[in-house]
Amino acid sequence: MNAQNASAEPTPDLQLEIAHLLLIDVVGYSKLLVNEQIELLQELNQIVRGTECFRAAEARGKLGRVPTGDGMALLFFHSPEEPVRCALEISRTLQEHPEIHVRMGVHSGPVNRVIDVNDKTNFAGSGINVAQRVLDCGDAGHILLSAHIAEDLTQYRHWQPYVHDLGECEVKHGLRLHLFNLYKENLGNPQVPGKLKRGDGLRQASAVRLIASPGWPRIALIAALLVSAVALLISSLIFSHRTSPPPAISARPETRTTGWPTAIPEKSIAVLPFENLSDEKENAYFADGVQDEILTGLARVADLKVISRTSTLQYRVGAGRNLREIAEALGVRHVLAGSVQRAGNRVRVSAQLIDARTDTQLWAERYDRDVADVFAIESELAGKIVAQLQSKLSPEEKAAIEERPTADLAAYDLYAHAKTLIDNALSSAPSKDLLEAVRLLDEAVKHDSSFFLAYYQLAHAHDMIYHTGFDHTPERLALADAAIQSLRRLRPDAGETHLALAEHFYRGQLDYDRARQELTVAQQALPNNALAFLIAAYIDRRQEHWEDSIRNFEHAAELDPRNVVILQQLSLNYENLRRYNEMATTLDRALAIAPNDVALKTQRAGVALNWRADPKPLHTEIQTILAENPNAEPLIADQWLTLALCERDSSAAARALAALPPTGCYEAAIPFPNSWGEGLAAGLRGDQSAARAAFTNARKELEKMLHDQPDYAQALSALGVIDAALGNKEAAIREGRQAVQLMPVSKNAVEGPLLIKCLAVIYAWTGEKDRAFKRLDQAAKLPGYLSYGELRLHPKWDPLRGDPRFEKIVDSLAPK
Repeated sequence: MNAQNASAEPTPDLQLEIAHLLLIDVVGYSKLLVNEQIELLQELNQIVRGTECFRAAEARGKLGRVPTGDGMALLFFHSPEEPVRCALEISRTLQEHPEIHVRMGVHSGPVNRVIDVNDKTNFAGSGINVAQRVLDCGDAGHILLSAHIAEDLTQYRHWQPYVHDLGECEVKHGLRLHLFNLYKENLGNPQVPGKLKRGDGLRQASAVRLIASPGWPRIALIAALLVSAVALLISSLIFSHRTSPPPAISARPETRTTGWPTAIPEKSIAVLPFENLSDEKENAYFADGVQDEILTGLARVADLKVISRTSTLQYRVGAGRNLREIAEALGVRHVLAGSVQRAGNRVRVSAQLIDARTDTQLWAERYDRDVADVFAIESELAGKIVAQLQSKLSPEEKAAIEERPTADLAAYDLYAHAKTLIDNALSSAPSKDLLEAVRLLDEAVKHDSSFFLAYYQLAHAHDMIYHTGFDHTPERLALADAAIQSLRRLRPDAGETHLALAEHFYRGQLDYDRARQELTVAQQALPNNALAFLIAAYIDRRQEHWEDSIRNFEHAAELDPRNVVILQQLSLNYENLRRYNEMATTLDRALAIAPNDVALKTQRAGVALNWRADPKPLHTEIQTILAENPNAEPLIADQWLTLALCERDSSAAARALAALPPTGCYEAAIPFPNSWGEGLAAGLRGDQSAARAAFTNARKELEKMLHDQPDYAQALSALGVIDAALGNKEAAIREGRQAVQLMPVSKNAVEGPLLIKCLAVIYAWTGEKDRAFKRLDQAAKLPGYLSYGELRLHPKWDPLRGDPRFEKIVDSLAPK
């Protein structure tokens, strides 16, 4: 290019940049009084500013804010996930503010920074215009996405179940937008927006999009609309009668049998989540309940292999759902798929059974009945599947399949919602979800005092809350016991009653022998229940039967093959046994299922730290995660803090502490408060005054915890360590020894060695080196979380360094 041409080339006046936009406005704003408008916007501003995504972007200096009169526009510049996560955070918080009704629109597009009339930086551009059009299509509660942002999200498996295609819609100036609806659990609004609806009544499962996708010929669109209209008309005429079977979900053009795993049993099935075609939000749980009841009925049949609900929930309806691949991943020959549509007092359930090996539809059924008959429909479908697969069915199994869970549909809706919360608790907000599930189940049994399955889930939730330490009080244990007494009153011989008793004896009373007795009966009655084998695995390892525990974990993983929690727990067995190569292999299996799970990624990278005292893989993984998604900080904060302490990096420790959730920085099962970590970090940077203040705060928190639960051995041990840090020698030793006595290794082979390790720390920090080495040597010879990497790198062992006895213990754990 010559100089003349180069100088003649125009330069843009405005610099474009890509923003990820979240637009929010208040529904019904213009109908409010002026003072109401002001108060509502002030409250909304506080809610938005309180979200983690907002604060993180603001701290990085990568957040734009534009007021819009009745709402606002937020511009993020790091990741398209940022506005979506922010929208979900806002939606969750607004559940506590029912007086505020907002809708939200999300889009990625170009924007310009401009100087407004007040000489302040503002934003303009087509990105904001399109985001506004997306927002305008929504109703209260909606989180609508443009195709651009949806395409980015659905590249990640964890977003796919929550992004729902609405089709295309024509908006202002003839612009055609392809819209998607984001909702999950009780967040967002699953209803089709009013502007996208056509006609009244029920929508067909196979209804075409409102406006054709790009590339659809006009004639095909017209034909499809005509077919849809005819289908709607016919539906309105015959909705009260049994109809002909629905068409297949997807039949591949060729029948293929090559490459199918020969080990998959012929009599095996996965019941996939049923698509919710209802307009009402709460019916999403009703649809989940239909799937769950069919699955529960089939799972009672000993002659069938039935995949657990946790694994099947990952395969919600979507354009890319390939039934053959799903069946192979789950290890089954057959798949049941379907849909549920509820309107008023009517319900339509459609289902089809697929032979996944050949992609052949074996049969399809559609039921149009009164909603009160839904349980009969579920029983009929389960019975038809058993007959098709030629499974042996005992009289007891047949009776169990045919039994209605409740006659009260309101109670059932509450139960279905609660069960979804319980199933998701370990992967979301455990304490909040479990407590909300308890509230819903309490309501359910008020509606129907003989609702057996609701009492079962109630006992399960209470025992989980107690066991995880969210409420480790006798009162919580009594609530679990009360639910179990209701089970024994209603159906003393049922498999669920025995399973609930087993879990209660295990989690609440540490009575492993009685728990095993109940499990033996439960496993016979519920042969496909993964939890029965999980609890057996947990008990095995607490009784030092490590190989039996591994076998039970693997059996549970067969029944629930996409449940990464099972594999993560299995990896902890290998960690305790210091079989780090097998730990790494197991975590690789989990990551093959959930490759974007950051907690699994850091756990896998941390193997090298524990095994070889090599922090580099964990350091690299954490830095990569933070660069790609800063919002993941709370999910990896505990591993990040451990790494920072091992690397003696006080700056990284401060950042990790700032990201820690308020639930504390647990060391395995030892419930250290966040202030404990703050004290360690302060000591790392040499600020003894700040360290003492932090440890004092930690002591207050633990004293309060122990006031309500004085026999909580793990909390007592943490208090002892903190007293040692504060120089309270006698109290520290007394508390540490009492914790070991309350939870000896003979009673708990997982937490027992942890308490011994903590007692060694207490002795080390109080100058009792001989006692410290005795306890440390004991812990090193037991299976447990004490590792070569921890001893070599963690500052808490500094008082023992340089002593030959310490080096001998360290060398005993070195990789061979």
